[in-house]
Amino acid sequence: METYNLATIAKKIYNSGFLLFYTKTLKDILDIKKQSTLFNIIKKLINAGILLRIGKNKYLLKGKNIKDFSIANFIYNSSYISFESALNFYGILSQFPYEISSATNRKSGKKYFQNKIFTYTHIQKNLFWGYEKKDDFIIAYPEKALLDQLYLSSKGYKKINIDECDFTNIKISRLKKYLNKYPKTKQFQKIIKTLKTYLNV
Repeated sequence: METYNLATIAKKIYNSGFLLFYTKTLKDILDIKKQSTLFNIIKKLINAGILLRIGKNKYLLKGKNIKDFSIANFIYNSSYISFESALNFYGILSQFPYEISSATNRKSGKKYFQNKIFTYTHIQKNLFWGYEKKDDFIIAYPEKALLDQLYLSSKGYKKINIDECDFTNIKISRLKKYLNKYPKTKQFQKIIKTLKTYLNV
């Protein structure tokens, strides 16, 4: 029967360069074929304070400075940072949001992890675009985050005070391009009209 040394296993994990792991990632790194053995080792790594379980088949390496935005992406694969979190990141909203907010084309959800709240708000699939990879997380462009927030506000799911926003980092050309792809509902058009007065366009 093959035995595994915890120190050797931990070294492999630290040397992998990963900070966030799926069960399959750990299986490949550690080259363990038997599923029961793998889960037994993962349990030992958690008990030893090397790994921390985020959710089903998802773990992070403890003691490392992992960005909240990266964790948010990892919790919900099909998501990007948007809404209040992205707007604050770009300096459009000065108030620091209580939750780490993301857009997803999956079902809306909420995850509590390490005394933080990660929220995922569903947007329709034809609006799931306008994001980029920045550092090690995926985030909406400033214009997309703003339009996501305004569109969800028009539907009563979000709130925003346009007069409290700083639009310095908004590119008008990109905003107009993105705006053409949004549904032209009466309430959304009303909010956009207010926005345009602040942008002088």
